[in-house]
Amino acid sequence: MTTRVIFVGGLSGSGKSTAMAALEDHGFYCADNLPPPLVEQFLDLCAKSSPPIEKIALALDAREAPFLTAMPGVVQRVRDAGHATMLLFLESSDGELVRRYRETRRVHPLSPDGSVEQGIAEERRRLREVAALADRVIDTNTLNVHQLRAEVVREVAGEKRPTVVNLTSFGFRYGTPEALELLFDVRFLPNPYFEASLREGTGLEGPVSAYVLESERGAAFFGRLRDWLGFLLPLYDSEGKAYVTIGVGCTGGRHRSVAIAEALAAAVREGGREVNVVHRDVEKST
Repeated sequence: MTTRVIFVGGLSGSGKSTAMAALEDHGFYCADNLPPPLVEQFLDLCAKSSPPIEKIALALDAREAPFLTAMPGVVQRVRDAGHATMLLFLESSDGELVRRYRETRRVHPLSPDGSVEQGIAEERRRLREVAALADRVIDTNTLNVHQLRAEVVREVAGEKRPTVVNLTSFGFRYGTPEALELLFDVRFLPNPYFEASLREGTGLEGPVSAYVLESERGAAFFGRLRDWLGFLLPLYDSEGKAYVTIGVGCTGGRHRSVAIAEALAAAVREGGREVNVVHRDVEKST
């Protein structure tokens, strides 16, 4: 009998608990922080149980440094034993991890008396060898809980899907979002802010959107952008890229960037592709 074994590693705050819950719901027997010397014994016990346990997920914890040191050897031995083995690693940017810790008011497990930043740096150091072994890496920066669960199940089930497009409109006045893979600066387009009748509106409204998109520059730019993504996204599909994060920025993030992002989302959805849109600064005052 071939046992399916999924090792789940990743940074604290990157979504390991969510990933393990998704695997449990998908029929995996889940165990957290099992010491490496016991992993192979545990798998033998699972094989000898009645009925045999054929789908197992094991979470790795960076707090146990000696365990992590031994884990690469264990993973290789499990593979050599003929088990169907995958190491799934969850990643996220430092800035996003800090934000999550501050929102939950938790201390980092590797820096209980210091800063969250110090804890993240130490954890990255400890997990370096484990991350290098990963068969799949999921960047959870822009994923909500439901999207992460779906992504984990897709990775484990081996199901392919078109690359998901995450669109973020923003204002450069308030800083550039982290973790963007593509960024378009649309400050060269006609600005509704300078039209008294449009100033208080947003790019979500018809008159503002038309002012941007139906201008000579707006129409020419949007047509080229739409065609370019039509060329690029199938290439991402063929490479198995789970999602691409695209930023569209203008000065304040209320008019031009919002109108372009909304129009782009509609165009991409017409092709049957999943699109998520966030207008980061649309509610900020002008």
